Amino acid sequence: MSQPQGYAYEDLEIGMFHETHHTITEDDIQAFADVSGDHNPLHMDEDFAKTTIFGQRIAHGALTASYISGILGNNLPGPGAIFTHLSMRFRRPVYIGSDVTVRAEVIEKQDKGNRVTLKVSCIVEGKPVITGEAGVVAPSKKA
Repeated sequence: MSQPQGYAYEDLEIGMFHETHHTITEDDIQAFADVSGDHNPLHMDEDFAKTTIFGQRIAHGALTASYISGILGNNLPGPGAIFTHLSMRFRRPVYIGSDVTVRAEVIEKQDKGNRVTLKVSCIVEGKPVITGEAGVVAPSKKA
């Protein structure tokens, strides 16, 4: 497996972005529940979920949000980036079988400390399910 390349702080420009695509599967829900310990029946029990406002099971919000971390650590900025904060809003549920487009876009750079702010989103069927901002410290060519 090849190592992701990513970008040094000096190579990042406002407007640069990266997108990934994921289809939420039953295995994803189970694996995330096992790792996180979140076995809320809203995610795990179809009969229970049918009684909720969603009418069916939904993916963990944190599972969908975790794909943002994947971009930051692997692609933009990529390896060596230090994730410092994430502010987000969950706008809609994500159902099993949903195709999620995850996007991160550089919107601000602060030379002191190589800090980068990225606009982040997760989109299903053209509608935002998560929106927010993430902050990272990007690796430097000088290091």
